[in-house]
Amino acid sequence: MVQPTNPESTRRGRTPWQVTRSVWYAMFMREAISRTMADRMGWFWMIFEPAAFTMIMVAIRGFIRGDQLIVGADFIPWMIVGMMGFFLVREGMLRSLGAVDANSALFAYRQVQPIDTVLVRTFLEGMLRTLVFLLFIAGGLMLGLDIAPDDALLAMSFWFSLWCLGLGLGLIVSVLGTLVPEVAKVVRMLTLPLLILSGVILPLNQLPHWLLEYLMYNPIVHGIEILRLGFFEGYVAVHGTSGIYFWLFALNCLSLGMLLHVRFVKRLKAK
Repeated sequence: MVQPTNPESTRRGRTPWQVTRSVWYAMFMREAISRTMADRMGWFWMIFEPAAFTMIMVAIRGFIRGDQLIVGADFIPWMIVGMMGFFLVREGMLRSLGAVDANSALFAYRQVQPIDTVLVRTFLEGMLRTLVFLLFIAGGLMLGLDIAPDDALLAMSFWFSLWCLGLGLGLIVSVLGTLVPEVAKVVRMLTLPLLILSGVILPLNQLPHWLLEYLMYNPIVHGIEILRLGFFEGYVAVHGTSGIYFWLFALNCLSLGMLLHVRFVKRLKAK
């Protein structure tokens, strides 16, 4: 049996895992209170942003006729599912940008590592986005929208997969954005183009093949399309969608993010 290396944990009879779990729990409660209660408008914006976006797109649907370009799914549920999947990745990445700086005072405790701040923030954001998505599904069903998942297991697995991609990207940008502040500005600027290029607003099937080949390098497209397949049984996904490519990209991001945190842990604590 491996003995704990921390003298404090030894005196208290606690294993390293128990210490880490206690740290995560304390940080989670701190982040949850700050995220949901410190800002009175926090819950409002989490629900209002996707609701307003949906209403705007529905208002201009008659001009773009996007519903006529989608096979096997209604336009509004199709867009809501894609939008929620994209926001899950986006928020996991953006919330991680300031995680290290916002919790720098906690690094005085040797049990707290910079990677812990990213893990806790991303986990909390995933829980909040899941709750908001469930509220949208319940609201859509009450309004008569066909937004219930036809393959719940596939939908849940790729909802979790998109969260993992957001975590991997968050681990990477949390290091780069802390060490090079200009990176954070670039990442925030890229979120709007990513929204358009990820097939959230309009289907990508109608684009020229030469352009689609380049867009399919974006892993978010693959994750969102497979998430939609879980919701709409007859949906025809974008040609070239691959779950293997998505997971290879996500696992590489997770590995690179953890390696960066291990490599630059001292510099992150010193910031």
